[in-house]
Amino acid sequence: MTAPYERTTLAPSLHAYAKGLRDAAPHAPLPQGGLPLPEGARSPRDPAAAPVTAPALTAREARLAVPALVRPFLTAPDPERAAVELERVLAATPARERAVFAALTAIPVPAEPAHRDRARALARCLTRHGTTVRAVAAGLGLLTRLGESEDVPYLRTLGLLDGLGRHAVTALEGLDRQAAAVLWLVHVARGDALRRVADALAADDGTAARQRLSGLSYAPRELGPEHARRLAEALDLPALLRREPDRPELLVQALRLLTRMGSGRGYQDELRRYDDAVDLYEAVAARAHELPPLLDHRARLVTLAQGLHSGPAHLLPWPPGRRRELMSLLLSAVGDTAEPGDRTAPGAVTAPAVVTEPGAVAAPADVTAPAVVTEPGAVAAPADVTPPGSVTDPGVVTEPGDVPAPGDRHRADWIRRAVRQLRAARPEEAAGAPRLRIEAAGAPRLRIEVAVADPGDPDGVETRLLVDGRPLVPEAFERGPGEPPERLLANGALRAGPEPREVRIAEAYCTEGCCGALHVTVRREGAHVVWDGWRRPGAPSGWPDLPAYRFDADAYDAEIARAERDQSWSWPARRTAWLIGAGLRERPELLTRWGLRRGWISTDHWSPETTVVTFNGPPAADGETAAGAGTEQGERQFLWHLPDDGTPPETRAEAALRRLAEEDPRGYARASG
Repeated sequence: MTAPYERTTLAPSLHAYAKGLRDAAPHAPLPQGGLPLPEGARSPRDPAAAPVTAPALTAREARLAVPALVRPFLTAPDPERAAVELERVLAATPARERAVFAALTAIPVPAEPAHRDRARALARCLTRHGTTVRAVAAGLGLLTRLGESEDVPYLRTLGLLDGLGRHAVTALEGLDRQAAAVLWLVHVARGDALRRVADALAADDGTAARQRLSGLSYAPRELGPEHARRLAEALDLPALLRREPDRPELLVQALRLLTRMGSGRGYQDELRRYDDAVDLYEAVAARAHELPPLLDHRARLVTLAQGLHSGPAHLLPWPPGRRRELMSLLLSAVGDTAEPGDRTAPGAVTAPAVVTEPGAVAAPADVTAPAVVTEPGAVAAPADVTPPGSVTDPGVVTEPGDVPAPGDRHRADWIRRAVRQLRAARPEEAAGAPRLRIEAAGAPRLRIEVAVADPGDPDGVETRLLVDGRPLVPEAFERGPGEPPERLLANGALRAGPEPREVRIAEAYCTEGCCGALHVTVRREGAHVVWDGWRRPGAPSGWPDLPAYRFDADAYDAEIARAERDQSWSWPARRTAWLIGAGLRERPELLTRWGLRRGWISTDHWSPETTVVTFNGPPAADGETAAGAGTEQGERQFLWHLPDDGTPPETRAEAALRRLAEEDPRGYARASG
């Protein structure tokens, strides 16, 4: 008779199976998602393997049931026997393996050292000798808090298997972040170039991994912020730069990875999740002067400086004064922003301007562009890539791997505007931003700035709110950037009136309905303007509560007025959009007379020199333009594209408003879908 603790199968452990496969072909490319599991690794009662009579436990049920099953085995005197019996118990439990893993990452571990050692031994028996995914997932869950350095080789091997990769990554995070990053890339990397880098890293071939870096695409859809962080961790990038100072191509890749890591195109703040972020910033800034003065390099250096000033990088643990010193190094390496080849676009705004009433002029010629059917920030594919080595503007040269923006001239103009903003902000910041005389003692200082992302790596335009010099949104809500200025400044949303007003100041990168947003209630209370009543729908539990801010009312009103007037961040097409929006707020009948509702008005995400006016309503029936025509066909979205033709924004805006007054826009706008 078989003893109750003896295994009833001759199947090898999953660890032995994975090790055998890898040892047989240590340098072979790994299949995306990991090595295939052996037959029988998922028990018949596993909902992931086959239908079962009993329904799978919900996540909530598993959080309660699985710890109750495991707890009697945690301190068993014979961990090997306990592991065998626990594997049988788990095989009979209709819980998904990810639910088992999640439940055991949260189970209270014994406090007494001897009992803690027994729990660790149980976890090791499950991971090293377990034959089912569910048993190994249980061991990995326990090792997220009980693991030690000797467990790393086992976790790395198990993580190569399909179904165990994410669990092994989580268990490795606290033990060996480099190994965790390699495993993450093995399972998540998409695209041939990134897969080749991941395969080299998985084979411990650092030389091949470094050589293959130059072939990476930095298009946002192919390399996101978390990809960039994991690559930096897998390569131990700061140490690599120190070891190989004579390889300028490594410095270029470090610059690109660091800027992508700080991008807002993700669902969490990857920069602050990167333990070596300060070290990498230091390494790149120290050698920034070695970079060839290519447009892409200069733009990325400006992006790093922007992040240090008012983005997530501001919140890294900098020694006193060091953040400002790095900004100076980066801006110095950017060089003269008025050098030959950096030409100002026709009608560019070069100083703060007050919005004026448009004057009446003739309408511009009709030019349309490919339809854009969503809010700026989630639109159609980017423009064609300029061939490497081509000259697209005097003094602006691309290099292999560069992905230029639709217009290099526009990118050069952006560098000039952004550098001017940053250099103007540094003296105020260095002086501690002294309080206005009218500001009450002890009241927080509010500063509002508009940050425009690099057009070559578009993240959009966001309103950054600094309280006592610290950026509020990345500290309070890391899932997306601040709202664009058209939503916070153009319509007076932040003005404090007699009645409290809730304002959304940030939205998740996807949408609020998916991953949340950050809302605040703005109210006037005597000599103060108060921000309180914070809401973060969709935020995970555990995020800290946000304080109430009591701003001096006079200083607050002055800052809001200044920010609403300031257009130094803008460019002709965007200012045209701003003026059209202002005109439609004052004269909503320009659209309502046609039975239409205003949509978003901005610039095209991938073609920022094109103004886009959107509106919604029924399509007009043949031969009809009157309000309400075609209602039986359902509502549609319409997009009117107005490329920059070199005329002043005021002229173009008035022409657009005049045409809206005279002609049904459904006749010249493009219907989406």
